[in-house]
Amino acid sequence: MAAMSQLVLRDLHSFTFALQQHPRLLVFKHSSACPISAEAQREYEEFCRDNPEVPAYLVDVLDDRPVARGIADHCGVKHQSPQAILFEQGKPVWHASHMAITRGSLEAAWGCKC
Repeated sequence: MAAMSQLVLRDLHSFTFALQQHPRLLVFKHSSACPISAEAQREYEEFCRDNPEVPAYLVDVLDDRPVARGIADHCGVKHQSPQAILFEQGKPVWHASHMAITRGSLEAAWGCKC
């Protein structure tokens, strides 16, 4: 099974649909222009590779800025990049940004069943 990190959110309808389809899901916001984001993406990709069952979605904040901002508006978590947000039952239960996004922090958040 391919890592679910390949799922890219291009519009808010897709985000809403993903929330309805998955009781738990992970969203990663990434900027290709930022070296910190590149490191966070590496950690995120490692997590996704090791946990292919996790519904994980990527938002490119440069290409899809309205989606990145819309997610922040929807869930009340201030937009940052890079940023990872774990949703349960459609609500954010954990988030991290910048250097706090590591494979270990993602594994701990996913494993806690908040």
